[in-house]
Amino acid sequence: MGNLKYNLNFEKLCKVMQLGELVREPEAISGGFLHRMFSVETTKGKYAVKALNPQIMLRPTAMKNTINSERIANLASSKISALPAIIFNGSSIQEVDGQFFLVFHWVEGRSLKAKEINNIHCIKIGETLANIHSTNFSQLEISNNSGHAIEDINWNCYLNMGEESNLEWTSILRENINNLYKWTTEANESAKTLSSKMIISHRDLDPKNVMWIEDTPIIIDWESAGFVNPMHELIETAIYWSESETGDIDKKRFLEFIGAYKNIFGALDSNWRIVLLNGFSGKLGWLEYNLKRSLLIECTDKEEQNMGTNQVTETINSIKHYASMILEVEMWLNNELL
Repeated sequence: MGNLKYNLNFEKLCKVMQLGELVREPEAISGGFLHRMFSVETTKGKYAVKALNPQIMLRPTAMKNTINSERIANLASSKISALPAIIFNGSSIQEVDGQFFLVFHWVEGRSLKAKEINNIHCIKIGETLANIHSTNFSQLEISNNSGHAIEDINWNCYLNMGEESNLEWTSILRENINNLYKWTTEANESAKTLSSKMIISHRDLDPKNVMWIEDTPIIIDWESAGFVNPMHELIETAIYWSESETGDIDKKRFLEFIGAYKNIFGALDSNWRIVLLNGFSGKLGWLEYNLKRSLLIECTDKEEQNMGTNQVTETINSIKHYASMILEVEMWLNNELL
């Protein structure tokens, strides 16, 4: 296990940022699976505070990527409703006793569950994504230095380590290991093909990252923002917003999303099979990260290890389901977007 732990000194953070004095104990709130979110109320207002995962911040590119993602969020907020972190002393990232934080003004909105999403929501997010894709981020002068393909992953190595530790996910990993190698190859080949056309965008626009104030969406959690193929993000996001609670795709919502995007962005022309195969990339990367957390390779504490263990099984099942629906979604795209 890594020796870095969360160091949450909210009182000092508030003092450093001149946010006022705490009026109650900060409360942990639901957020993403990477970092920890808290509701912090002071004499000056209410804030959402993201404590950045210390293990992730050890990565060589983590700080630069976080800085750039907030620069992207700030520029995007001039064209769409977005929530960038508060800038204090010229920086979006605040450091207190070695712990890094992002602090946001509190938004009295809520994210939607799959069963709550309707056609109107899909249309609005389709339009929002098109507006992000139409934004000129060139003034930020961010270089696309990241590789477009995921590295070849040694799934057998993780399986062997899991079996040695008698972890609960070893059987499902073993059952799917040949397909994991196949999907990794397909993801890498498609990523190389799509890498010739890249833009800057949010890259994680699923329902949990949109807060709704009545019928107005506000885009939050820009930490993944960076370069992406626009058609890859379009299809990935359309799937997010058209999935049922069981992971099945509602064709009408899916096509409403695509249509709303197309009305703003313009004609769509792509090899949809390649775009769909590229959809494995993020899922496989997420699976490997959770294997590392479960195996205590990249993990802060027992709570995070348990989250990783649970996510391994859930992610493998999600990848299998995605693989099973590629042909049908490809048919929809080819038939409906002629």
